[in-house]
Amino acid sequence: MDSMLMNDVPRLVDEVAGVELGDRRLTKRLSMIVEQLSSQPNLSIPAATQVRSEMEAAYRFFANDSVTPELILSTHHQNTRQRISKERDCLLVQDTTEIILTRPQQQVKGAGFMNSEVQFGALLHPLMAFTANGLPLGIVWQKNWVRSEIKTEMTFAEKTKLLKQTPIEEKESICWIEGLRESIKVANDCPETRCIVMGDSATDIYEFFSEPRETDHGRPVEILIRGCYERATTQTGLSILDHARSSPCRYTATINVSSRTPMKKTETRKRLKDRPARIAAVEVRACSVTLRSPWRPDRKLPNVPVNIVLVEEVGTPKDQDPIQWVLVTSLPVETDEQVRMIVDYYCQRWGIEIYFKTLKSGCRIEERHFEFLDREMNCIAVYMLVAWRILLLTRLGRTCPDLDCEVAFEPSEWKAVYQVVNRKVPPQTPPTLNEMIRMISSLGGYVKRTATEPGTQTLWFGLQRMNDFANCYDTFGPGAQKN
Repeated sequence: MDSMLMNDVPRLVDEVAGVELGDRRLTKRLSMIVEQLSSQPNLSIPAATQVRSEMEAAYRFFANDSVTPELILSTHHQNTRQRISKERDCLLVQDTTEIILTRPQQQVKGAGFMNSEVQFGALLHPLMAFTANGLPLGIVWQKNWVRSEIKTEMTFAEKTKLLKQTPIEEKESICWIEGLRESIKVANDCPETRCIVMGDSATDIYEFFSEPRETDHGRPVEILIRGCYERATTQTGLSILDHARSSPCRYTATINVSSRTPMKKTETRKRLKDRPARIAAVEVRACSVTLRSPWRPDRKLPNVPVNIVLVEEVGTPKDQDPIQWVLVTSLPVETDEQVRMIVDYYCQRWGIEIYFKTLKSGCRIEERHFEFLDREMNCIAVYMLVAWRILLLTRLGRTCPDLDCEVAFEPSEWKAVYQVVNRKVPPQTPPTLNEMIRMISSLGGYVKRTATEPGTQTLWFGLQRMNDFANCYDTFGPGAQKN
């Protein structure tokens, strides 16, 4: 069992307790807002707060000049570090998501351009901690920004040339290096934990590889990212793929490839093209190389030794592109077990994608209507906590199915759900966490089957109904006070 679960599963009110906002009334209000919005994550703020005075108080809180996303999440950041310190390995996954805030009439003041001059919003880049088996420990750092301009008049070639001439500090991609630097701070606070920074192919930036990773205690932060460039090595004429393909196969595997429908009919990018579902056979190889530093106009970068793990499909159907992962890492690859672990760890990166889906579809952050962006981002910070706990409960139900459900739910919550779902009096002994998650999710549309587990979407719908049933149970149930 994961060490973070030796005590009760974290509750959201504990994740904001002690937040320093300069006024105890603001901290108390934050706790109330978190409790209200988490119980009804899919509803609007007026619907979640129910009473007009509470709705107005919530909007005043988000508009307060003393409130910032960093302060709202400050206690959560500290608590996450404590949870990390109890793990042997911690996966620090970073990624960027677009928050589209385009409105039909009046646009959100402070929002920037997205992919066109008629689309507005902001970009959010969190650094999220996971256990080795994918349990989300929380957010340790986040950055958000807007684009003040987009160069629509430039051709793709002109943009590429400009980017090559621009220092990394002036690019949006600096966020990946800033995430790595924040990971070093986390590692310094958790000396007994091996911290591994992870990212998708957008992290394939040479400055990321050459960035120092040393810590105060001597154990460096490790990296594990998916490469998207066939980078040159110090052996003339040989790329990282050449080295990997000439290495012996460590093991073979079969993977289920999901179907994919492109968002645009004219999509040409390999990773976004149309494909049917299929079962693919892959070979896994690994090798050590030294990356040859690319030219930069303002600095000389060093050559960097890294390890490469190549997961590549064999026997690909003629009309399909082969499945290929090129993983660039500092983790050791001497044994087959180490290579398997690297592939398994990278698979956990998908957790942040599910987190973004929960944040957008479950908490509907793009549908919150604020006049100013800073108020929108304050609200999103609260929903970042809500989405994290929904994902945590989903994963706990799978990873630790036999836990007593009271580690995460109040007696009135599980008893009310049990009685509604099973139509009989709740037992004296609480059900397991997996049973409880399945019952709640069935309220949200999950069809219970032994071969499947509920996802975040059915859980967040079910949690809303659970909250209503629990309120009724407290008011009219066996323990209710009778007048």
